[in-house]
Amino acid sequence: MKKVLITGSAGFLASHLCDRFLSEGFHVVGMDNLVTGTMQNMEHMMGHPKFDFYHYDVTKFVHVPGNLDYILHFASPASPIDYLKIPIQTLKVGSLGTHNLLGLALSKKARILIASTSEVYGDPLEHPQTEEYWGNVNPVGPRGVYDEAKRFQEAMTMAYHNYHGLETRIVRIFNTYGSRMRLQDGRALPTFFTQSLQGEDISVFGDGSQTRSFCYVDDLVDGIYKLLMSDYHMPINLGNPDEISIKDFAQEIIDLCGSSSKLVFGDLPENDPLQRRPDISKAKEILGWEPKVDRAEGLRKTLDYFKNHQDIGSPV
Repeated sequence: MKKVLITGSAGFLASHLCDRFLSEGFHVVGMDNLVTGTMQNMEHMMGHPKFDFYHYDVTKFVHVPGNLDYILHFASPASPIDYLKIPIQTLKVGSLGTHNLLGLALSKKARILIASTSEVYGDPLEHPQTEEYWGNVNPVGPRGVYDEAKRFQEAMTMAYHNYHGLETRIVRIFNTYGSRMRLQDGRALPTFFTQSLQGEDISVFGDGSQTRSFCYVDDLVDGIYKLLMSDYHMPINLGNPDEISIKDFAQEIIDLCGSSSKLVFGDLPENDPLQRRPDISKAKEILGWEPKVDRAEGLRKTLDYFKNHQDIGSPV
């Protein structure tokens, strides 16, 4: 039986990945320090004969007994509300945590996939963003702790690949949404849903003209699985290229919720990207992957989840 270690397993994306690998017949080892994740995301897995959970911080030496075939490193705060409050931990999980897991992969002769994100592009001067674009990042700005952690992850991973011949994969994840997101998350989608469901005004940064591209979680998980099983070791974008302004996106959620909420506009955070849209040509060509769930369908599914879980989660 193949065994996979998934760090950050109590988080939004990684918990869905645990589900996928269990469904594929893997023995799954989840690992999380529960700083931003929640055990509620894994409740349905506990007691599964092929699932083990370690409450552990990957910035310390990591050991998993027995064989290990794959590692997926998803441990990291992902929301600005988190990484602005715990900046040093964010940098440590991207640097020390990545180093520890690459070392574990080397010792176990395991293939490792590192979760990078579109934040490596910063506030991009190229649109849409291709994997060859090097980015426009302010290393000393408030977002630098997250942006540079991801950029270091990629550099360290490529160093292990080139120097040690380690089998590595790097996914650059663009905005993703779906069940198990925290309502009090700080990111646009869960914030808009929370405010709409509670009949509050919708908080939009800037004039709302900045754009994002939202990918439904099931599509993203499928792309990650295909990348892990592929022979491609360079970074690859995964996301939905269907771009929308934040203002229009907020209105979509208001309409979907049947809410009386109004848009209110505030200051744009420093270094907040003005445009975000992936070029997924490589994913289509190399992985045969592209999103299947359109935004309307994905938002309906997400709304159903949020209506039933309005008490889940809280910011760090």
